[in-house]
Amino acid sequence: MTVDDQDWLAERFQEQRPHLRSVAYRLLGSLNEADDALQEAWLRVSRSDASAVGNLGGWFTTIVARVSLNMLRSRKSKRESPLEDRLPDLIVSPRDGGDPEHETLIADSVGLAMLVVLETLTPAERVAFVLHDAFAVPFDEIASITDRTPAAVRQLASRARRRVRAQAPVPETDLASQWEVLDAFAAASREGDFDALVAVLDPDIVLREDGGPGESRLVRGARAVAERAFMFRRLGPSGRPALVNGAAGVVVAPEGRVFAVMGFTVADGRIAEIYVLNDPERLGAIDFSGVL
Repeated sequence: MTVDDQDWLAERFQEQRPHLRSVAYRLLGSLNEADDALQEAWLRVSRSDASAVGNLGGWFTTIVARVSLNMLRSRKSKRESPLEDRLPDLIVSPRDGGDPEHETLIADSVGLAMLVVLETLTPAERVAFVLHDAFAVPFDEIASITDRTPAAVRQLASRARRRVRAQAPVPETDLASQWEVLDAFAAASREGDFDALVAVLDPDIVLREDGGPGESRLVRGARAVAERAFMFRRLGPSGRPALVNGAAGVVVAPEGRVFAVMGFTVADGRIAEIYVLNDPERLGAIDFSGVL
């Protein structure tokens, strides 16, 4: 490959980078790992002969998916704690949005609820489901990535889809409706109205709190979650509205220092899931531009 060919290929890869990062993020749930996957994918691309490739975008996506699958398998074998103990990386944007890169990352996503469920899938299930359902990659192409038959890949995606539908609530997509529910949640907490707080929560609500290794917490049920929320209502005035993975959320920043990021899934007029990230190390890696 000549220098000109290499430069041309690098330009094509860079053009596809936002899409490829979105694929890697959805597969891995981690922005740092997504960037690592893209770096490894480019190394593979740069060492290959692209002259016979008809669909460069599809080729790039396939390579990123293969790298991501290897990373998922390696991660699963190394982690001692369950994958579901760790929240996916959160993407925080100003309430009015306006960050094209963030919008690309979360485009067509059903939000944090699905990402949390994806963490419970096997690597092959996750790759089959995400590539087919989110990015319309044909089963025969996914088969070559996972070293399975198209029929087996179809079964993997179907099994993953059933689990996502069973475990991930269908979110309210209208932001105005989401903010209305969150405002009611904040008002009830601020006023110390326990019954009003319970009323705005789904009876089967799940609160997932990630404070770092060994500091995860899972709370189920409206009354238990309301009690947990009451413990921290003194922090309410320091909450700043923000979009968290494209949905209504809050950055808790007393005196301008970020203490936690809270994401919410609103479904059927109530809060169905709350995600709290208060791991100082992971909070330090988030870009809060336009929020603080």
